Amino acid sequence: MITERKQETKLVQSSSHEAPSFRARVAVVIPCYNEEVTIGAVVRDFRVALPDATIYVFDNNSSDRTIACAREAGAIVNTVREQGKGNVIRRMFADVEADVYLLIDGDGTYDASAAPILIEEMLAHGLDMVVASRTSTEREAYRPGHRFGNWLLTACVMMIFGRSLTDMLSGYRVFSRRFVKSFPAHASGFETETELTVHAYELRMPVSEIKTVYRSRPPGSSSKLNTYRDGLRILLTIFRLFKAEKPLVFFAIGFLFCAAASVILALPLLATYLETGLVPRIPTAVLAASLMLFGALLLTCGIVLNTVTRGRMEIKRLAYLAVPGLWRSGTHG
Repeated sequence: MITERKQETKLVQSSSHEAPSFRARVAVVIPCYNEEVTIGAVVRDFRVALPDATIYVFDNNSSDRTIACAREAGAIVNTVREQGKGNVIRRMFADVEADVYLLIDGDGTYDASAAPILIEEMLAHGLDMVVASRTSTEREAYRPGHRFGNWLLTACVMMIFGRSLTDMLSGYRVFSRRFVKSFPAHASGFETETELTVHAYELRMPVSEIKTVYRSRPPGSSSKLNTYRDGLRILLTIFRLFKAEKPLVFFAIGFLFCAAASVILALPLLATYLETGLVPRIPTAVLAASLMLFGALLLTCGIVLNTVTRGRMEIKRLAYLAVPGLWRSGTHG
């Protein structure tokens, strides 16, 4: 089970906090798509909150002045041609070299003053991921439909993997270098937050959550999230990750359904056979036998893939351990 340190339920308000005393290289990485209204303020706010950090904006084919506004605010700007937030994060994690990575959306909805607290939490307790759990009293900031969808998807992850964050889809997170450099990044869109969470669970990384203020978008800024389309994509991602990470359980469920259907179909035939010595419904008998054989094949697939998955997990674990942790290497104060 994942080692998860639950932070006491305190709300990080917008107030003046000194940056934590550490000598680690901090990178603020901001994925962006048509955020000219907000990106300048986001970059400036994080320059104030983390004056020693390097701020990167990765633009994803914006058609407005996002790139110009980011450069004017002092960010290092890169471009990613493959459309989708997951594609941008894959490029970020591959290109940026740092000890601490702070991921934040460029829409101006998250509280920059919480950044030093999130980073200090990670460095002080040897964590690999700290998630800013969103708390908001503004209806437009965190709409009921989004709250329900987040709860439903979080419940699915908890049911499958045993543990889950309270805000699995938060776009405000801090990562260690060993997390970033071992993250495979398969997702292409907004389902990437789900993949980030599951990656921490499958490698049993220590993680934490801290509640932070979440604001509504400023006037003139529009969300790129489609509630139903992206919700469905996240749900399919959970299903895919369930099959990939828990193949024995996944295929065993299919085996149980097939075996149960086969037995239900075969019981009347068995009763008739015991009474008369005949099998009058040959098609039903063939169907019952086929279902049982198909179930056996599913179970065999699950056993084989479980062995493959364990080997793949060991490789990922070795990649994770190949990167020294900040709390062990003595690079933080």
